[in-house]
Amino acid sequence: MSAEPFDRALRRRRHARAAPGFARADFLHAAMAEELRERVAGVARKFADVLDLGGPAPAWPGATRLALAPGPGVALVADEDRLPFADASFDLVVSAGGLASVSDLPGALVQARRVLRPDGLFVAAFAGGMTLADLRQDLLEADIAVTGGAAARTAPMVEAQAAAGLLQRAGFAMPVADVERLTVRYPSLFALFDDLTAMGARSPLASRAPLRRSVLAAAAARFAGRADADGKTRVTVDIIHLAGWAPAPGQPVPLQPGSATTSLASALKSRI
Repeated sequence: MSAEPFDRALRRRRHARAAPGFARADFLHAAMAEELRERVAGVARKFADVLDLGGPAPAWPGATRLALAPGPGVALVADEDRLPFADASFDLVVSAGGLASVSDLPGALVQARRVLRPDGLFVAAFAGGMTLADLRQDLLEADIAVTGGAAARTAPMVEAQAAAGLLQRAGFAMPVADVERLTVRYPSLFALFDDLTAMGARSPLASRAPLRRSVLAAAAARFAGRADADGKTRVTVDIIHLAGWAPAPGQPVPLQPGSATTSLASALKSRI
């Protein structure tokens, strides 16, 4: 068995530690949850039993909530790729923010389909694509300049097209993935790190190297060197949106392998 990319225990600890102060940095999760609710509202049917899967805060009022750490409204604590529910338990599964660092994303999608009833809907949003590509480059260049080498410091990101293919492989009908690109601006690298910590979104890589102070200082200087005239630096965040249906009689014929839908959203938002 190959080693898992993420440290499950570390991921849980970071979510638990972030919970008390999460509200001060919840803007990305709030945007994801709102978009998921709006997309589901456009579906002409009612969903009686809903699973709110992972994520640092509730995304769906009244849903059964599974999270990585105990908290208000949390029904069960478990990983998204190890769901403790019987087959065909829910009409709708929603996930806001939780799938970016799940160790077995294909397995999590298979589990989500398993717990859906026939013709049930799965919708999710999580950071992927080019998210923090700017930060990755700053850290890479700083590492090379200071140490002469490079270490893995940020989590790998899933592209929308790959995510659509994983939905299809998991057995979802009519799989769709699209991307919403946001621009967030920060006065310093340390302010960005503060938000990532408050979100519980610091990288939980299982194999990670300590970040030396000299490397951090060099990365912070590079980050500041890219700032706008007002001293704030732009950071890219790609939100991957997924949707798929549990197979049921009368649905359209499933797509052929490799033909899952991917469309790029044109919206560009900024947090000043």
